[in-house]
Amino acid sequence: MSNFFIKGNKTVTVLPTNGRAKFFAFGIPNYTNLGDQAVSLASRKYIEKEFPEYEYIEILEENNDEGIEAVKKIITSQDIVSFVGGGNMGSLYTDHESARRKVFSTFINNLTISFPESINFEDNPQGQKELKLSQEAYNKNPHLYLVARDAQSYHRMQTTFKSHVLFTPDMVLYLNPRDFHFERSGALFALRRDGEKVIKDELVEELKDLLDNGQRPIKQTDTVLDDVDRITPLTREKLFDQELELFAHQEMIITDRWHAMVFSVLTGTPCLLFGNSYGKGKHAYFDWLEHINWIDYTDESNPERLKEAIHRLMNSKTHDFDLHPDFEQLHRVIARHSNIIK
Repeated sequence: MSNFFIKGNKTVTVLPTNGRAKFFAFGIPNYTNLGDQAVSLASRKYIEKEFPEYEYIEILEENNDEGIEAVKKIITSQDIVSFVGGGNMGSLYTDHESARRKVFSTFINNLTISFPESINFEDNPQGQKELKLSQEAYNKNPHLYLVARDAQSYHRMQTTFKSHVLFTPDMVLYLNPRDFHFERSGALFALRRDGEKVIKDELVEELKDLLDNGQRPIKQTDTVLDDVDRITPLTREKLFDQELELFAHQEMIITDRWHAMVFSVLTGTPCLLFGNSYGKGKHAYFDWLEHINWIDYTDESNPERLKEAIHRLMNSKTHDFDLHPDFEQLHRVIARHSNIIK
């Protein structure tokens, strides 16, 4: 058996069998998408801070089947099972969805939590086939709570599954904002290179020209790292901190990545978010972040109007915000279970 159980800052090959209640976190990524890594990091920090009575154990998604078998041998009624959140519930990322189904349909006697997700089962034969498979798996678990991170997903989950459905922000928004006190210089384009991309390359080039005044450096990147092959729970926080520092150095962020906007929120960096193929960033922005001055969402394609929006954002002032109360629904579910076992 490989070292795939992570407790705190250690990997272990044998799960602990002490009497302490355990919180098993399945679906933990090892790939290099820093948005997904930030979700798993924030989820761990949330449980460790809000519910320290639980021993938090992470299981890498690549070891999903082995992890399920190992947990089955030691799990008790006091324990909680979870699957990491993000934006991959549906038919676009079937590897993730398949792993999620196995977890939900296995631990049917335990409180099971799907951390905040966006959902998208495509309206085509393949998408509907995947939907039926997920319905069969999810509906086996009467103790399953699905958590939606945007209102569109909330309503879709309610009408698609028999499970309990909650509504909270993305877990990364649980993290506290940071002020690095950097002098800002330049603009960063954090853009997708996958099938969710819809912003046209021509518009990107026009925006680069708009922001390039001969003195402002322009960089293009993605929140998916190319310079590392693998990220684990032991390395992710350092890489996440480095990404926040990169954002905190910028005068402006142009992105179609939801988590790039979230990183901008956490660092007080002006940001303009464009859409993806099924609107997960757009809906989550209007649900949770519309009140934050230095970020905005747009479907605009006219460079002159975009110029006005960018100018406004770059001259906006930061202000305090606190989304912790918006996690109350999730908190109540876990707290109720925690009180039952005490």
